[in-house]
Amino acid sequence: MIYSNLIAQELSVANKQVEATIKLLEEGGTVPFIARYRKELTGSLDEVQIAAVRDRLQQLKELDKRREAILKSIEDQGKLTAELEKRIKDADTMSVLEDIYLPYKPKRKTKASVAREKGLEPLALKVFEQESFDLEAEAAKYINEEKGVANIDAALQGARDIIAETVNESAEAREKMRKYFQHHSTIKARVYTGKEEEGQKYKDYFEWEEALKDAPSHRVLAMRRGEAELFLMLDILPPEEEAIALLERLFIKSRNTASEQVAMAIKDSYKRLLSPSMETEMRMLSKKKADEEAIEVFAKNLHKLLMAAPLGSKRVLAIDPGFRTGCKVVCLDAQGKLLHYEAIFPNEPQKRKAESGAVIKHMVDTHKIEAIAIGNGTASRETEDFVKSLGLSSAITVVMVNESGASIYSASEIARTEFPDQDVTVRGAVSIGRRLMDPLAELVKLDPKSIGVGQYQHDVDQSALKHSLDDVVMSCVNAVGVEVNTASEQLLTYVAGLGPQLAKNIVEYRNEHGPFKNRSAIKNVQRLGDKAFEQAAGFLRIKGAANPLDDSAVHPEVYALVEKMAKDLGCKVADLVKDESLRNKIDLKTYVTDTVGLPTLKDVLSELAKPGRDPREKFEVFSFAEGVNHIEDLKIGMKIPGIVTNVTNFGAFVDVGVHQDGLVHISQLADHYISNPADVVAVQQKVMVTVTEVDVARKRISLSMKGEAKPQPKKTQRPKKNREPETDMAAKLAALKGKFGK
Repeated sequence: MIYSNLIAQELSVANKQVEATIKLLEEGGTVPFIARYRKELTGSLDEVQIAAVRDRLQQLKELDKRREAILKSIEDQGKLTAELEKRIKDADTMSVLEDIYLPYKPKRKTKASVAREKGLEPLALKVFEQESFDLEAEAAKYINEEKGVANIDAALQGARDIIAETVNESAEAREKMRKYFQHHSTIKARVYTGKEEEGQKYKDYFEWEEALKDAPSHRVLAMRRGEAELFLMLDILPPEEEAIALLERLFIKSRNTASEQVAMAIKDSYKRLLSPSMETEMRMLSKKKADEEAIEVFAKNLHKLLMAAPLGSKRVLAIDPGFRTGCKVVCLDAQGKLLHYEAIFPNEPQKRKAESGAVIKHMVDTHKIEAIAIGNGTASRETEDFVKSLGLSSAITVVMVNESGASIYSASEIARTEFPDQDVTVRGAVSIGRRLMDPLAELVKLDPKSIGVGQYQHDVDQSALKHSLDDVVMSCVNAVGVEVNTASEQLLTYVAGLGPQLAKNIVEYRNEHGPFKNRSAIKNVQRLGDKAFEQAAGFLRIKGAANPLDDSAVHPEVYALVEKMAKDLGCKVADLVKDESLRNKIDLKTYVTDTVGLPTLKDVLSELAKPGRDPREKFEVFSFAEGVNHIEDLKIGMKIPGIVTNVTNFGAFVDVGVHQDGLVHISQLADHYISNPADVVAVQQKVMVTVTEVDVARKRISLSMKGEAKPQPKKTQRPKKNREPETDMAAKLAALKGKFGK
């Protein structure tokens, strides 16, 4: 294949692995399906590698599309030579390609084009050669009042304009200047005069300067936001004298009057053309780099949040707490269906505790409640204390649930469709309860940006952010698997091979015909063809199906092979699931075929041992410190439990139960130096923290985790879009796999 060799080299994998992956992708294969069910073809490439192949393939196709457009443009101008064509075809990055094209790119009127119209190009070429000649006498030949060349100075000025543009359009000069800017630029921020008071939130950047290559993503994005809001002025420039000297070394050939003119043209070219152009590039590159880092932080946090431990199918009472407007209480059955709702007023100002307590007890008894979910917003700790004071059975779990995004869900079209007759408060309470039961199933209904686990998510490239987050959600949904008879339309949308329309069709079929009895019945869904079934079937579960494989990750395409295993042992498939001793008798090598190898057979055997196994961790109850309900309750030196709500490049935010997250700065995350907070903490991780500073007026809490024995966050893996074709992809991939595990 045309791209496979290059991609294979960049990823440090075999060419045949990339060829197979590209073929599968172009046939409509999804990343989760290829990674799980086509290991023999890809050599067991994982989701990260397959996503990298997919994204790099797209980059190369875009590069070729631009290459063809440039070749056609230059050919139409009649300027395409064999040498130029080869340079264009050999260009391996978009920036190199654009540098080559720049001299041929149609442009508006410039100083150089005006000078050429005046007939000054021959003079410019002679000056640029820098041989010894009588400069003034030569320039005098081009004086022409009709053309607007009044004197020698005007002629030389025009020649310098042409030389300046030539320097700017030199591919070699631009490449050297690009590297110089990348390595030596400084990003400087300063406040607009008179905006000091209004722009206080950017006070740290009123007089700020640092090397661009060392600037972390959160600072770059913060400064850019300050600039966009007209509080800050930004410059991204290297030392000017050294930059001009670099150009002079490239173009100055002699020491005479002609070379003096060239030196003047070089200086003009740098200040007027090259420097602004390169600064724009550096702005774009630094923004892109900052975007990628911020998106990666968001993606990792989202992965952790989506893969949070579910409580499971339990009967839940959920409370959306409040003061003046009361607490909205709902009861849900084990499948998350709304059974009952009511409002109670146990908190200020009404304080109807006895009445509210009687309502809760009645609901708990009537609906045989097994767990109580309390949203962590306003009045959450007061409501938690109230519930715990009721003397309910110790078998009933009381859990504080992060309600971030619940209000957005409650006002969404999805919520209105689910609960057309309920108001937003009831929908919000339902979301809180369902989030406890299954975070993944509920959170897929939200735009990930509204969940609140990113940094500067509204400032980054929204298309790149969506692409990355869609990858995360799809990876998580398919890793867990989806019960096709109970899953929401939104959850089904992320199953490999489906999408919004087929997900909708599945729900409509289910509503009309009742639950699916087996996986084969899924083929009856309108527009769900063989390809979609192939991609989706292994990730869809049917609990209680006659064939136990229908409730597992075993793909229907190998059912016959599993049945042969059972037949060879004189038993049924169900017996293989129940009896480990039978599974131990299976010699996998005897079942290898041309299309099914040991990797798939090992997966099958593993799945038979624990069919439909949920890869998420076991649910554990977490409780905040008693008596610490408000920021005023915090004291310096206090050690309290908390739960990580967000991880950024500069630290981690921790909920300690006072309605305001505290910040553990990166310098306070561990006793040793760390460069990446994600190496130490993860979203949803339970931690012990020490209060180091409390600013009640500004609602700021500083925390420390130094001296605490902390479990390391579990390594996870997810696909990542590679958006830097000009970097070493193998190195990036290795770093990425180090972050997410093997």
